[in-house]
Amino acid sequence: MATWGHISLQDANSPLMEQLIFFHDHTLMILLMITILVAYTMMSLMNNSLINRYLLEGQTIEFIWTLMPALTLIFIALPSLHLLYLIDEINNPLLTLKTIGHQWYWSYEYSDFNNVEFDSYMKPSNDLMDNEFRLLDVDNRVILPMNTQIRVLVTAADVLHSWAMPALGIKIDATPGRLNQGCFKISRPGLLYGQCSEICGANHSFMPIVIESVPTTNFIKWLNAN
Repeated sequence: MATWGHISLQDANSPLMEQLIFFHDHTLMILLMITILVAYTMMSLMNNSLINRYLLEGQTIEFIWTLMPALTLIFIALPSLHLLYLIDEINNPLLTLKTIGHQWYWSYEYSDFNNVEFDSYMKPSNDLMDNEFRLLDVDNRVILPMNTQIRVLVTAADVLHSWAMPALGIKIDATPGRLNQGCFKISRPGLLYGQCSEICGANHSFMPIVIESVPTTNFIKWLNAN
């Protein structure tokens, strides 16, 4: 997860987020090259005292500076479109998680199993353990198996919310009266932290999301215990 002074993206914990980070780095390199080229051109013009008094047009350079941005946009658009299709792709999910946003907490239902549902509230600061994070930990974590295709259905009971998990590269709007869905696969075990990403009222910043990724055998034991 992100810590103080961490200005980069969170470590990826899904194949989708890995691709998003690759695309981010790819785009930044293109922007860096454009910045260097423009800065070099401006410095050359400022340090050059030569002028052409009779220059009226330059069709060659105009063609070049029209073609180069078009090619640059193509190099950015192609991987971007590929990622958009990957985000919307849902390929035979083995598990469905239903998420309902409330003011101001989340409730979860495991639609494939009977009577597995619970509410998830932010833990008050007085109840935190030494290894837990203020404003990020919850009383009931979402337990999910790793290396499993998981579909998440998101809706809201009152106002607009947004279920966002940066390490998984997923952010789904929770809209009252509508089901939005997404799909992800967790690559390794651990704790993943997220928050509501839609301003939903006075306690918007106090409805965090915590996913605990565990091996499949541990997930089955947890289901049997519930």
